[in-house]
Amino acid sequence: MIPALFVLYLVVEVATVVWLGSTIGVGWTILLFLATWAIGLWLVRSQFRKVLTQFRDAGQNAASVGGAVADGALVAGGTVLLIVPGLVTSVLGLLMLAPPTRRVLRPLAVLLGGRRLAVVTASGTAGAGVYARTRRTTVVDGVVVEDTVVDTGTDTFGSQSTHLVDPFAIEGEIVAPDHPGAQHPDRGQAH
Repeated sequence: MIPALFVLYLVVEVATVVWLGSTIGVGWTILLFLATWAIGLWLVRSQFRKVLTQFRDAGQNAASVGGAVADGALVAGGTVLLIVPGLVTSVLGLLMLAPPTRRVLRPLAVLLGGRRLAVVTASGTAGAGVYARTRRTTVVDGVVVEDTVVDTGTDTFGSQSTHLVDPFAIEGEIVAPDHPGAQHPDRGQAH
């Protein structure tokens, strides 16, 4: 698959350069290469700053997390396409870096990257919120008493050994809260 894509890339790039060179001339084709490179460098610098600002705002819940991640992915992809040699890839990179076309491509980036992944990876607070909503919490009511716990087992050589484990023990019975006979010693009947 990858060799076929590479061959396709080479054919498209060479055909484009040959067609452009024969249409507008070699000098203008070279000037077009240099112009796309210069505009691309300027766009990478300016849009990278904007994306960093979006990430900071998203971390403070002042902007869309999904939009910041999608823009970051598009700017990264556009930068890579500008680095890859060729006029077609440079033009595609410029399109991914330009803000108007990025607004159009943002839903596609979110769709390809996955909406949930965009929310979780953007910032610690957004990721923690998603984790807190999906995590199941179990609360066990009890008292911790200090005691000595001894574990009798086998050591690394296979012989019986006795050694101290964690000096805390929990003593009691776990009763499901929806059980009709569940009672709490201080509050009476559980609800």
